[in-house]
Amino acid sequence: MGTPILDGKVLADPLAYTDDARLHAALSHLRAHAPVSWVDVENYAPFWAITKHADIMEIERANDVFTNSPRPVLVTREGDEQQAAVGIKTLIHMDDPQHRDFRAIGANWFRPKAMRALKDRADELAVRFVDKMAAEGPEIDFVQQVAVNYPLYMIMTLLGVPEADFASMLLWTQELFGADDEEFQRGKSMEERAMALLEMFQYFTQLTADRRANPTEDLGSTIANATINGEPLSDIETVSYFAIIAAAGHDTSSASISGGMGALLQHPDQLARLQNDMSLMPLAVEEMVRWTTPVKEFMRTAQQDYVIRGVPIAAGESVVLSYVSGNRDEEIFADPFRFDVGREPNRHIAFGYGVHFCLGAALARLEINSFFSALLPRLKSVEQTGPAAHVATTFVGGLKHLPIRYELT
Repeated sequence: MGTPILDGKVLADPLAYTDDARLHAALSHLRAHAPVSWVDVENYAPFWAITKHADIMEIERANDVFTNSPRPVLVTREGDEQQAAVGIKTLIHMDDPQHRDFRAIGANWFRPKAMRALKDRADELAVRFVDKMAAEGPEIDFVQQVAVNYPLYMIMTLLGVPEADFASMLLWTQELFGADDEEFQRGKSMEERAMALLEMFQYFTQLTADRRANPTEDLGSTIANATINGEPLSDIETVSYFAIIAAAGHDTSSASISGGMGALLQHPDQLARLQNDMSLMPLAVEEMVRWTTPVKEFMRTAQQDYVIRGVPIAAGESVVLSYVSGNRDEEIFADPFRFDVGREPNRHIAFGYGVHFCLGAALARLEINSFFSALLPRLKSVEQTGPAAHVATTFVGGLKHLPIRYELT
């Protein structure tokens, strides 16, 4: 799988995220020997690698000093330039007060009251997909036949996207987040890769026009007809909002569900423990999210000089917050490389921290809980029948294949 990289360059290597042993060897080394380290790797603007849980939280709290703009995620120099040229305006590209105003548009759809209303839908869909497993078994690719589709159905229903368009949305998402993966990428050039984003934007431009002409009772209408200080959102702001909710809203949950299943297969004692005590499910959900950490990193840029862990960071320099590393920090988690469905406390930062805490965290938790609550009581046996495969990425991803054989009641 390549030569081990024991410095911060590993964070800019998409293939490192396809090999857990290699990735975590490098991140463990960094936490122990260079928790704040300068990284200068070919084709990327330099950055500081932040690998300790406490440091990540400190930077997240200091959102007036460390801003999302202009480098919210780790991409190549060419990607940085393209991002600036296109003018994408999603929540992850924004800072307060703009971020606060835009976050408020969709916030009510993800509050506890809304989750209670969505629980019946989540439970119903979970049963539907477990029934689908029963019908299509006894062998499937759990990721491609189940895990990518269940949360997709949830978020698309919330947005009011017709079911006939779900397949297109899944394809665009896989192409966007899998742009570095040979199986999913649209092409090698930046122009080819940009086509997936362009097609998604064209789709949501049409959906926005439809919802403005004929408002409905869904999140899609809320976004399309939103105003800030009495002014409607611009076209790019509207379609950017749609795109981040649609793409991140299902891909991260599918990574947690598939990674959760993979972890239960690797730790059959924990599977048996959870099946024997389903009251552990809320804790198990948090452990699945920690274990998989679907969002690998975000970036921040210092607006003034700052010192972290004794290391001076100059104004204008960028940092990569490695959530994957923070979620294995030995100072925070007892035996962090042990998958424990009863782990408590579990101070994971897979949903971020501070003002940029994931808007859809409650929905993700609901989906994972509903799915495994429907599956595990019916699961008589399960085994992995071939190698699992991860998406090559430096941003969002998880398992892309998990072949299993199983028996359901």
